[in-house]
Formats: sequence, C-alpha cells, structure tokens
Amino acid sequence: MPLNASKPRVHPSPAPPEVALESLDDLWFQLAGTVCNITCAHCFISCGPTNRTFGFLTEESVLAALEESRRLGVKEYYFTGGEPFLHKDLVSILEATLAIGPATVLTNGLVLADRTVEELARIDAGSPYSLELRVSLDGATPEENDAIRGPGTFRRALEGIVRLARAGFLPIVTVTRPWTDDDGAAFREFEAVLRAAGYERPRIKMIPVLRIGAEEKRGGGYDPDQWVTREMMDGFDAGDLLCSKSRIVTDRGVFVCPILIEKEDARLGGDVAAAAASAFALRHQACYSCWLWGSICSNASSGRAEGA
Repeated sequence: MPLNASKPRVHPSPAPPEVALESLDDLWFQLAGTVCNITCAHCFISCGPTNRTFGFLTEESVLAALEESRRLGVKEYYFTGGEPFLHKDLVSILEATLAIGPATVLTNGLVLADRTVEELARIDAGSPYSLELRVSLDGATPEENDAIRGPGTFRRALEGIVRLARAGFLPIVTVTRPWTDDDGAAFREFEAVLRAAGYERPRIKMIPVLRIGAEEKRGGGYDPDQWVTREMMDGFDAGDLLCSKSRIVTDRGVFVCPILIEKEDARLGGDVAAAAASAFALRHQACYSCWLWGSICSNASSGRAEGA
C-alpha cells in the first residue's frame, strides 16, 4: 500500500465516466520518483528524502520511451518527481529530449547551482525547441512559504528563480493555494515580490490544492459529494482534462497522469503504446479538481489560473 494511502472512498456510481485518449500530446516522466530534498506539507504524493515508493528512472529507460513517443506523435515533454535535479543525468536527458520536442522541468529551485543553470542555457541555445523551468513558490513571504515547504526554502527558491532569469530563462513560478476571492490581489503580490528580487518579467501560474497525499492529512480530503459523474460530463469538453492528451512514465509502468501515480488502477500499461490505447474511468476524487480547473499540471493556463 502506498505510504500516503488512506481508506479509499468508493465512487458513488458503479460506472463512472470514462475519458479516452484523444491524442498523446504530452508525455510526462516521473524522473526522480518520489524522492525529494524537502518535505512539503501539501504534496499530493507525499514526496520527501525517504519516500522511495517510486524510484529514479534510468537514462536508458527515458531514451527508450522518447523513441517510442516519436512514433506516437508526442508534441511536448514534462519531467517531474520528487525533485528532478536530484537525477545525475537530467541535463543529458534534457539534451536528448530537446532534439525532438519542447521540454519542461518542474522543480523546487533549491539545487540550481550556477554550473547547472549554465548547462541548461547551453542546451537550450542549441535546440530548436524551448526548455521551460517551473519553480514552486507557495507564499509571497518567507513566513507563508516556509511554513509549507520548510525553513529557508523561500530565500533559496527565489535565488534559483533569479538565477534562471539572469541566464535568459523566463521561469514559470507555480503557486499552489486554495482559491479565494482575492486571487487577483495574491497574484499581484507575487508579481511584486518577483520583480523586486530581480525577475523583471515574471510568469506566474496559480493552481488549486489537490486534497490527497500529505495535503489530505494536513487540511482534509475532498468533500463526500466531490466526484465527477456522467451527468457532469454532458456538454463538457473532455479535451480540457490532462488524461485526454497525456500519460506519465514511472519506474513501475505508465500511468494516466502525475496526480494519480499512487493509485494502482491508474497504471495503464508497461509501455507508452499500451497506456495510450487505454481509456480511463474518472473514479477518483482528485479527478474532480481537474474537471473543475482543467489541465492544472500542464503549462497552459486553465480554470482560474492566471499568467503574466
């Protein structure tokens, strides 16, 4: 049983709605498994220094999946964890990826040394495709952020963001927060903080909290009635959901999406082609967040996320 598992709630319908893969546009890699250098209080898969529920992907396995993805028409690649920059082969993996398509790395920004950023700038300059960096910051002050992500993380993440900006990147700063009526004010507050730190053209993506994993223990899970039903899918564009256009490669097989890798029924196959051939039933409460807000994991703004 996964480390963060609690007694599962059963979908109220014996036949929850299914979403077929319309086209495999995005391929994700759980590159660092569930290993991270920090332990965030709201992490939806409870990543941390000692969580080895999922292991690191080997460079060979990533390259094999990349080759498979070319035949399947994948357009974009995402690398997550855990913390991807803990993977010793990340730069060479990114270089291989950027030879065939754009890539995004989701990071906490705490281990972005000058030499690493220089290497990222080098491979980005040598590719016809773009390299995006998404850095997490969950408070506009050290007090707010560090209460969630750990002591000193605000300062170090901000340093990493500025280091990337000075190297020519425009990192996407991802803010995970509950939605409130003052989201516009919160966005402007983050924008001011980033500008003051030296990031002159900040890009900000605000996303909702996922009430699973560590967040379920911290703030509680979903309400009993928060499910996606067949009636809710009537007239709804399923193309807004990540599961209609994406799959994620892990060291335990290919799963439907980054949010549900700890759910055994979200494993769709041993390789990308097998997973691409399978539809997915929206039987988990986390699917409700995606129905409400759209593809919150991708770079594109969706739901009530805002950008600059």
